[in-house]
Amino acid sequence: MTDLSVLVPSRNEMWLRRTVDDVLANSRADTEVIVVLDGAWAEPALQQHPRVTIIFHHESVGQRAAVNEAARISEARYVMKLDAHCSLAEGFDVELIQAAQNLGEEVTQIPSQKNLHAFDWECDACGRRTYQGPMPKGCPCGAAGFHREIVWMPRRGVTTTAWRFDCDLHFQYWSEFFNRTAGQGEFPETMSCLGACFFLSRARYWQLEGLDERHGSWGQMGTEVACKTWLSGGRMVTNRRTWFAHMFRTQGADFGFPYPIRGSDQDRAREYSRELWKNNRWARQTRPLSWLVEHFAPVPGWDSVASGESKGPPVGSLLESLPVSVVRARAPSKGVIFYSDCRADPTILRAAREQLKRAATGLGIVSATLAPVDIGTNVVMPLERGYLTLFKQILVALEVSCDDVIFFAEHDILYHPTHFAFTPARADTFYYNRNCWKVDSSTGRALHYLCDQGSGLCAYRSLLLEHYRKRVERVEREGFRRSIGFEPGSHRLPRGIDDHAAESWMSPIPNIDIRHDGNLTRSRWSRDQFRNQQSCLGWTEADEIPGWGRTKGCFPEFLRSVAVLGASAGSVAAQDDRTNEGPLP
Repeated sequence: MTDLSVLVPSRNEMWLRRTVDDVLANSRADTEVIVVLDGAWAEPALQQHPRVTIIFHHESVGQRAAVNEAARISEARYVMKLDAHCSLAEGFDVELIQAAQNLGEEVTQIPSQKNLHAFDWECDACGRRTYQGPMPKGCPCGAAGFHREIVWMPRRGVTTTAWRFDCDLHFQYWSEFFNRTAGQGEFPETMSCLGACFFLSRARYWQLEGLDERHGSWGQMGTEVACKTWLSGGRMVTNRRTWFAHMFRTQGADFGFPYPIRGSDQDRAREYSRELWKNNRWARQTRPLSWLVEHFAPVPGWDSVASGESKGPPVGSLLESLPVSVVRARAPSKGVIFYSDCRADPTILRAAREQLKRAATGLGIVSATLAPVDIGTNVVMPLERGYLTLFKQILVALEVSCDDVIFFAEHDILYHPTHFAFTPARADTFYYNRNCWKVDSSTGRALHYLCDQGSGLCAYRSLLLEHYRKRVERVEREGFRRSIGFEPGSHRLPRGIDDHAAESWMSPIPNIDIRHDGNLTRSRWSRDQFRNQQSCLGWTEADEIPGWGRTKGCFPEFLRSVAVLGASAGSVAAQDDRTNEGPLP
């Protein structure tokens, strides 16, 4: 009997051949590959190989149906689903099989996940390289011709070992789980998975009824596999002894997802998933969904059951006898979007990123940048710096994030932890933190006045998505004019983008806006630079910043200490239990 069948569904996938070759080159057990060409032949074509089986469909059957078909053909002891744009560690199959023999039949394994750097765009004229994405529109040297230069290596320093889903069953990364005791070891449990790669016995795959094609072709696959595994009495673990690297494509054009993805299809998959799991309607489950949430509690976005609280209805109660589900009220989940052109002083960039990681601990971060960075889920957009690019970065990050409330974060702002304690009172209003001091990077001079700026924006994601989709569309059509305004809520129709209101709050300890030569907006250091004096109310100059310390005359040293240590422990500890003040009058 073959040890392992790697099941690869593929549609219009240019990286399929490299993925299959990668599996063959790195397998060390008796491993085969079963490829389903779902509606199109492979280009470039797959080479004939005794360990590769190819199934071709003239009409697409969908990704779930393709995986199930490959699993039906398999006669191996184990199966592993793999996306058609992935690479694997050497001996991945041996590590997974040995672990399966020790962990037991009911365990689903997920290899550690890395990001795959598949290629760079290289200019035909000057050789300048641009990180993978849609083909650049042009090169700074003036040439327009590019070719793909293959890299096919996992990116350094980016490894994921824990995943979850929120109360709407949306997939989320869970990097903070690593800090728990349960997140340690070679085989830590994980609440969910990406869906791009999972391993289990073939018998167990069919015990779980394969992939439920009623979801549709694509969407909610990781949540489905996780819920089936856990709620049938099994476990899902990450195997840190091996890894797979996955290429993410979120930018469309020639760098988009090969399966057609309509928002309505994704919505139907999510609705079906919520109906199935929130109402505990899967016939083979032996545990309710609440068990899984409580097993991993606290889970961001879910209310965990307090210690000692009843975890089910009293025996003989009406609740026990009826097929009902109890939904606890929850606080909105919070996340951060970070956007950067990566062109400022490296010392400033490093300090800001390290401080953001500390200040936003526990929050999911999505970064949209013009060059790769190691912060949160990183989407690289090889575009030219400018206002439209900035708005596109924000929109892409919002689309990737799944949290309810979003904080904006810029690459030259030092954020204090108290900034992220704020929760918007209304879902139709933009909120700005006005407690922000500006610091001249060359002198350390500190200045504060009351103003609303994008780096301090917080609002519900649904509102922000609505605004930035309209903003990008308008700027693409008309170009950017300052009459539109930078900050949502600052300009009303017809000049502005919409008519939603803006309010402000003040965090207990300020953020720091570092002013330097590379700022996209100009700095103003005297009141006479303001035509409207109402725009600089609360003007205060100082040598040091409350809660942070002295900056004047020693700002380089200040930045280095922040990069290493963060905001002073004393100031943070003194403010940890303070709550945010309400909106300003």
